[in-house]
Amino acid sequence: MSTSKEIIPLGHFLTTDDQVVQTTAELGQLARERRQQMALTQLDVAGLSNTGNRFIVELEQGKPTLQLQKVLDVLNLLGLEVVIRAKSGANP
Repeated sequence: MSTSKEIIPLGHFLTTDDQVVQTTAELGQLARERRQQMALTQLDVAGLSNTGNRFIVELEQGKPTLQLQKVLDVLNLLGLEVVIRAKSGANP
């Protein structure tokens, strides 16, 4: 059984759309900006993602203890994705 996964090579350079996120506050800010670009309210996103409005508010405020799968689901809804790669210059 073969699975197809895209592999991002080490030393991958950021494109103009890529954002390095190191804090939950940065992630929340990016989610907020994307939601606003899409002309959606927090209530819209909550309804579309089957979460409560409070969850969306807390995500955008950078609450560090939110459920990861729910965060990923909301990011997906907003057309965002998380890519994990080795830091440039990091030892293997």
